[in-house]
Amino acid sequence: MALVLGLLIFSFCLTSALIVPFINSLYQIKFQRKEQITTDAFGKRTTVFDYFHSHKAGTPVGGGILLIGVICSVFATIFPVLKYLGIEITNVYPLAPEITIIFFSLLSFGAIGLYDDIKKFFGIKKSKFFGLRLRHKLLLQVLSGAILGLMMYFWLGINFINIPFLGHIALGPWFIVYASFVIVAFANAVNITDGLDGLASGLLLFCLFGLWVLSASILDTTLSIFVALTIGSLIAFLYFNIYPARIFLGDVGALAFGASLAVMGLLLGKTIALVVIGGIFVAEIASSLLQLLSKKYLKKKIFPVSPLHLWLQAIGWEEPKIVMRAWMTGIILTALGVWLALL
Repeated sequence: MALVLGLLIFSFCLTSALIVPFINSLYQIKFQRKEQITTDAFGKRTTVFDYFHSHKAGTPVGGGILLIGVICSVFATIFPVLKYLGIEITNVYPLAPEITIIFFSLLSFGAIGLYDDIKKFFGIKKSKFFGLRLRHKLLLQVLSGAILGLMMYFWLGINFINIPFLGHIALGPWFIVYASFVIVAFANAVNITDGLDGLASGLLLFCLFGLWVLSASILDTTLSIFVALTIGSLIAFLYFNIYPARIFLGDVGALAFGASLAVMGLLLGKTIALVVIGGIFVAEIASSLLQLLSKKYLKKKIFPVSPLHLWLQAIGWEEPKIVMRAWMTGIILTALGVWLALL
């Protein structure tokens, strides 16, 4: 535990030292939205979002690039050092495949998000769509999710889910489809939630603390180290992301950490508990999905606006109020999810 806590602190200090120069660099290369224009999956402008967030135009986006860089570089460095010092690493799964799966989720979804961010910031005039079209983005995500599912099934032998009070339920090869769905769903859920200052990054912290407890309970040091490094970097990032934000995660960060969150839940065999721990993310993507399907097939809206946090803004809630109450709910949901997972 002392080792993992030390790595958390080191990750926090390293990110804190780099983040201000990184923000300045984003300004220099103009990695920021020139104007606050967003569109839905059909290419139509989302005027409600633009109304509440027009003052954020010009804020740098791409904080996920720094966080991913810090986490990957420290993680890649720490294992040779631990081996040299003779510190034992306990694993539930073979070390190399587990590390490969963790970092493939982080880097593959981060790459999809980075491409989408670049297209948003430098290709607005070339297409009516703000970033990648939904079908193209989903296709890339499903492909990456399926690869991760195959890795977990064939490399690690994971083919089950754990349901509280019922125990392990074997899925066989269907686990690959299940894993792909969970990974894509959580990647997009975090991305959709990342619409208010500090909302997604704060909720991610609470979810990660819950998964940290679960990884420690099964003595998976590899996973615990990864979670600790992510928590440390996110805390440093959150200082500059809370209202009024100086930097945003961007799709590169939101998709990467959402996918990694799902992969950690799958590795722990606790995806049902993860749904509870990440309950706010689930509510956000559910509201968006219902709105999307209703507009497409029923030709009308179920909600005045979506996702959930935008609807709360539309009815008069201030942004910090929404974020703080979401954080409080997230803390309780994390405690409930961890309790269910430990039953």
